[in-house]
Amino acid sequence: MKAALTLVLALAAGAAQAGRSCEQKPPEALNVQRAMTLAQHTAAALDASGAQVVVLARAGQDLSKYGLAWSHLGLAYRDGPRWRVVHKLNACGSARADVFRQGLGEFFLDDLHEYKAGFVVPEPALQARLLPLLRDDAQATRLHTSAYSMVAYPWAQRYQQSNQWAVETLALASAPQATTRERAQAWLKLSGYEPTTLRLGALTRLGARATAVNIAFDDHPNEKRFSDRIETVTVDSVFAWLNRSGLGAPVQTVR
Repeated sequence: MKAALTLVLALAAGAAQAGRSCEQKPPEALNVQRAMTLAQHTAAALDASGAQVVVLARAGQDLSKYGLAWSHLGLAYRDGPRWRVVHKLNACGSARADVFRQGLGEFFLDDLHEYKAGFVVPEPALQARLLPLLRDDAQATRLHTSAYSMVAYPWAQRYQQSNQWAVETLALASAPQATTRERAQAWLKLSGYEPTTLRLGALTRLGARATAVNIAFDDHPNEKRFSDRIETVTVDSVFAWLNRSGLGAPVQTVR
């Protein structure tokens, strides 16, 4: 059964995460203020863009050692005068995840690595198909898989990480035939999407697998895994593909 979309009002308590800390601690007042300011600036930028739907990112973790600027992706849409974000979050301390619907303030409410947002405006036809999909609980979770790995292989269906759900949902909106994860991934390949390749040695992989239940490598092909090449879906790779394919405009940054 598909996971129902849930309004979450207390993510700061550590109920779920994606690209950010699961540490159980109340939010600091300064961080709440910074998150609300970023949400306000982002809302103004999204309003000024004239878009109805955008692909929105935050910088929850420092991934600069991998050459990455962003950690987590959501699909944001206009809901009257407000913006809502649909995105996938991993339940802390588990290998499961669900899809959530939040406001901009909630999306940024955490001790982020950097208080900045990035967004891409999809081309108008894609926006028109995304908008009703994101408003509909069943459609928004149609390609959702609850089994979660932070480094899920982009071309397999055993696990699904947060950015992977987002890009597969973009495929679902783009192509009528992409009604399963396998078909969505096939369409992404044909459309020129290229995942990020992380160079992770055997000791790093073994250490991560032994200490975190939300990291698995057994869905990766052996020839890639044992040559230290771990392919996964990143925000940066999705933004680059949207721009390269003509499906989206260049990335805009908000602080």
